Amino acid sequence: MGDLTVWQLALSKPASDPNEDTEWNEILRDFGILPPKEEPKDEIEEMVLRLQKEAMVKPYEKMTLAQLKEAEDEFDDEDMSALQIYREKRLKEWKALKKKQKFGELREISGNQYVNEVTNAEKDVWVIIHLYRSSIPMCSLVNQHLSLLARKFPETKFVKAIVNSCIQHYHDNCLPTIFVYKNGQIEGKFIGIIECGGINLKLEELEWKLAEVGAIQTDLEENPKKVIVDVMVSSIRNTSICDDTNSSNSDNDDTK
Repeated sequence: MGDLTVWQLALSKPASDPNEDTEWNEILRDFGILPPKEEPKDEIEEMVLRLQKEAMVKPYEKMTLAQLKEAEDEFDDEDMSALQIYREKRLKEWKALKKKQKFGELREISGNQYVNEVTNAEKDVWVIIHLYRSSIPMCSLVNQHLSLLARKFPETKFVKAIVNSCIQHYHDNCLPTIFVYKNGQIEGKFIGIIECGGINLKLEELEWKLAEVGAIQTDLEENPKKVIVDVMVSSIRNTSICDDTNSSNSDNDDTK
């Protein structure tokens, strides 16, 4: 059968599955009209290859520092050299995490601890201190919010102190009082109910206030108080328009 005849036959026959095991397909493969038949993938072979690849991952790369110490005797000399490098890397990561998350709670301090805990705090650490009186409801609300924020932002130091232990005869009108320190300097302050956000202060509003002075890195995209302010401004504007309209209508009635 000549090449021309095979091509003519190939064009005249209806299309079929090129991977079928037929005599005609074999003839077409011999003449290069069909590509070589695809061999079916061996699932078992694929699984073996995958397991071999996973086995190449050193077991210590999935271990904690405690597990590494327990399993030391099971490693050979080559593993021990790599293990030492890996342990040092994990230890650095652990120390960096601990340093970043060194606080994480709202701690109570007394007046005689103020200088050490606040003014002379560690270099470049933000410190937020709340001076409060437990008999004032707004102070209790601020403490609740600060306690939650302390857990959310463990790299910032949050402390509270009863105001009388720090400042004698401090007026209730000035409470709550929040001071924000960094490197011994006051970077921000909120004194009294209004500056702290009002008696209906929300957690997100306090978070935004503290973020504005740089004490925390918030993930809030805009001031949550802005929505309320915009509504108030809109309401005031609408009231003003209504008043002007009513006044104009009254003037028209008078001229009739």
